[in-house]
Amino acid sequence: QLQLVESGGGLVQPGGSLRLSCAASGFTLRYYVIAWFRQAPGKEREGVSCITSRGGSTIYAMSVKDRFTISRDNANNTVYLQMNSLEPEDTAVYYCAANLGVFRDCQLSWTYAHWGQGTQVTVSS
Repeated sequence: QLQLVESGGGLVQPGGSLRLSCAASGFTLRYYVIAWFRQAPGKEREGVSCITSRGGSTIYAMSVKDRFTISRDNANNTVYLQMNSLEPEDTAVYYCAANLGVFRDCQLSWTYAHWGQGTQVTVSS
């Protein structure tokens, strides 16, 4: 019954911003590490960012560092990805994923157990 649903994607011009949401149902989000991944057509899935269960530690891919911010609102069972200064290279389907937060850190190299269906982000003029 663990479900993750992404929303907030869409079409935005270069330099614009979007905020993606990952809403959890069927489980208590505060016990889980959450990560964002993205996949563009013909490319390998890429880790974007992750956040620990209590939000005390975050990791960003170098390609998005200083432009994207991950955050979580455990009371509302939701994790966000604020994306600023978007570039055409950011165009992809964005997925959120979850693992039980048994460690104090998070890593994008982990295999994540639970995945959402993705939301499309297109950056184009």
